[in-house]
Amino acid sequence: MRRRPRGLLVLLLIGTVLVSACAIAATAWLSVQSTTQTLRDEQGRDHEGLARFYDALLGFGATHPSWSGVVPLLEELSEQTGLRIRLTTPDRVLIGGVFDSGDPRFPEQPAAVIDPLNVDVSLRPGSPQDRIDPRAAGPLRLQDAERAVTRANAEADVACAREKGEAAEIRTTEPGRSYAWPVVEGCWASDRTTAAEDQATGLLNSYLERCQDETGAPRRPVTLSRDGEFDFLVVESGVEAMRKCVAVARRALLSPYVAPAALLFVAEDPAPSRTVVGLPAAGAARIALAAALVLVLAGLVSYLLAGRVLRPLAVLTSASQRMRAGDLSARAEVRARWEVAELAAAFNDMAAHLASEEAVRKNLVNDVSHELRTPLATIRGWLVAAQGGVADLDDELLQLLLDETLVLQQLVDDLQELAAADAGELRLRPEVVDVAELVSQVAAAHRAEAEVPGDGLLTVVDPLRLRQVIRNLVVNAVQHTPEDGRVVVRARRSGDEVVIEVADTGHGISAEDLPHVFDRFWRADRSRTRATGGRGLGLAIVKHYVVAHGGTVDVSSEVGAGTTFVVRLPAKEPE
Repeated sequence: MRRRPRGLLVLLLIGTVLVSACAIAATAWLSVQSTTQTLRDEQGRDHEGLARFYDALLGFGATHPSWSGVVPLLEELSEQTGLRIRLTTPDRVLIGGVFDSGDPRFPEQPAAVIDPLNVDVSLRPGSPQDRIDPRAAGPLRLQDAERAVTRANAEADVACAREKGEAAEIRTTEPGRSYAWPVVEGCWASDRTTAAEDQATGLLNSYLERCQDETGAPRRPVTLSRDGEFDFLVVESGVEAMRKCVAVARRALLSPYVAPAALLFVAEDPAPSRTVVGLPAAGAARIALAAALVLVLAGLVSYLLAGRVLRPLAVLTSASQRMRAGDLSARAEVRARWEVAELAAAFNDMAAHLASEEAVRKNLVNDVSHELRTPLATIRGWLVAAQGGVADLDDELLQLLLDETLVLQQLVDDLQELAAADAGELRLRPEVVDVAELVSQVAAAHRAEAEVPGDGLLTVVDPLRLRQVIRNLVVNAVQHTPEDGRVVVRARRSGDEVVIEVADTGHGISAEDLPHVFDRFWRADRSRTRATGGRGLGLAIVKHYVVAHGGTVDVSSEVGAGTTFVVRLPAKEPE
């Protein structure tokens, strides 16, 4: 098997690897620079005053439903720390800030995300486990009247504890609820909840039920304890799922009462010699140089590859256009040794095949015209003679005209058979046939010798088609064998095949003519007379019929010694 050329593949691989290597190197260098810049931005998180910024803004967001009015706080914090700051939405829409056009540029990454419902524990250590800012009270924040009620309840519990000889103190939560601590048995006034707290707890439980249904957590309500925490009672295995659902429900409850998440940016320290895009001037020059080199290299490689590919393709295009214009001698002369060479070779093979087919078509037209001309001329001549009174339309003339008509009919029938075989529409009526008997009959009809075995030689074929195969071979042998020669038809069994041989001692066929024996209208006798050469279709029909039955036909010959045709067909075992 011929090895496929790999020139274009290797060329493309080398070019791709070369450009990729340069691109990777440039990308790696730029990545290092970007990483350095990112680290510098990350260090801004440790800048003095960042934690103060974060806590103050977090407290504002926890106690306000929006960031409206935050600018005074930003100005105050900027004045205290000397930093320039900017607060934006997650989509980088400016909310407020303290900065001038000449200030150092702000980093791409925010210094912190201000979200009261998702506290950054690295900036605010000691935050609750659910990461919700305790200052976010929402509907649990008490009005003055309710604060007074909880204060009175807490004072009553402190007095109760004193009467029982226990010490207790009053504590106040961020939402304004007062309670006595520690809890003393029998002093339960601080456990009473207000109407606002009951309403908020009910809404929280409705959110909680949704989460429990979606996650499969235990369906248990929560209650508000005296210290403002939500308590629930579940088995130990369901505690974690319950905590997650409580956190989800609290966020849903508090979301309308806290400001949405915002991004906090703190300006970098000034960097010397920066370009308009924020890069150091030296760094920008290196990046520009690297980009230019990569572009030049990519352009050069692309130009070379395009030249190697397009030049042979231009030759192929020109040859194709010439062929389309009718020049079947057009060929693509390509000196490349890679895949395009294969394409050019395939094109040249196709062009040669088309030229050969065109020659066959022309020869076929000439041959058919020649075969039709002789009988038609004979018929026409005798009919004109009879019409003019030159010849009598007697029985002998009618028989002559009938014979010529039969010649025409046989020619048309043979061409129809070949056309059907070419289209795969040849109709066969297979049945079990005794080849020995069929060979004997055909040989006897044409005065040929038959050599067949005594027992049955069976195969499954169309008997009419096989008879015509043997007849065509025998007739062909008789036509090319002198009167003192021999024509022998043999039939035998060879393994799982039936073999039919038709041998003669005629003139033989030259070696250069053997490949054309089964071509249509081919004759060993170039005189083209039907007396010696027939119509030139018999052997073509033989081959098509044999192949249609799953067999093969071969020919061997020696000039001056004779010719042998061998037909092989699948044998059938006797039942």
